[in-house]
Amino acid sequence: MTGAAAAEPLVLGIETSCDETGVGLVRGRELLADAVASSVDEHARFGGVVPEVASRAHLEALVPTVDRALAGAGVRLADVDAIAVTAGPGLAGALLVGVCAAKAYAIALGKPLYGVNHLAAHVAVDQLEHGPLPSPAVALLVSGGHSSLLLVPDLAADVEPLGATIDDAAGEAFDKVARVLGLPFPGGPHIDRAATAGDGAHVPFPRGKYADGTSDFSFSGLKTAVARWVEARQAAGEPVPVADVAASFQEAVADVLTRKAVDACLAHGVHDLVIGGGVAANSRLRALALQRCEAAGIRLRVPRPGLCTDNGAMVAALGAELLGRGAEPSRLDFAADSSLPVTAVTAA
Repeated sequence: MTGAAAAEPLVLGIETSCDETGVGLVRGRELLADAVASSVDEHARFGGVVPEVASRAHLEALVPTVDRALAGAGVRLADVDAIAVTAGPGLAGALLVGVCAAKAYAIALGKPLYGVNHLAAHVAVDQLEHGPLPSPAVALLVSGGHSSLLLVPDLAADVEPLGATIDDAAGEAFDKVARVLGLPFPGGPHIDRAATAGDGAHVPFPRGKYADGTSDFSFSGLKTAVARWVEARQAAGEPVPVADVAASFQEAVADVLTRKAVDACLAHGVHDLVIGGGVAANSRLRALALQRCEAAGIRLRVPRPGLCTDNGAMVAALGAELLGRGAEPSRLDFAADSSLPVTAVTAA
């Protein structure tokens, strides 16, 4: 580590918004550790995340995950200069576990605490790989709970919503379609793998709000169309071509997401697009986004797949950005907010 890097503050990030207990350590824009404890196996038999199960899993995993991150980075808890934690949005009970733990660490260490926005953190994590975020940039955030387009003039202070899903988020649709196809939970990785052997043009599934002139999304109709198509095949006693259906569904999602994202960049005169969230790990989405961005003269930034899903590194990255900008820490009485708006980069 260089002397300049060593002089940067060390930030501990805690993420517990859903079913991943994530702890990251970031010094400046250098990622030192990213430890994750997942409770996905405990939710798989229910076909989705059970909030109470997730909360209990966070309680059990948080302290060991913090210890594992510290050991991986080769630092002590006393070396931490600030703490950042996801304050929202997310599952209320899961958020409370992380927020309460972060407050305890901050009080015990006498260090500043930043309660940060989960969505802004998904944008901030890209800086760990690709350097400072251009200003302005457009961010496409796609996960199990969110499908959003954001204009980001200033990541630490100014994030403007351009559009969002009006019903199911993209990741939610992946999970529901996977269930229809008999694939395991979580659906995203399994559909992506199945689609590699399929034909994305096999079934012309609908593209909700594809050319309506807005930056909003809708995936509920697509999910229903897949279910009806599969049911019709089954009722006729015909086999369901799982790979082709998975590829066709995935193509429809990627088509809508990338078209809307590129259109938003062009409409606002922005030349940089950042994609984050769990669905950003999807191979077809990444490939189609690159193809369309290159054709439109837009620079594409997508973190490696391991940093797309919920993780502590992204929270630490946003905390480091705020600390580096001299932002005021959060008051210790801030609340976890399951519906924290994207315009609030930090908790009130």
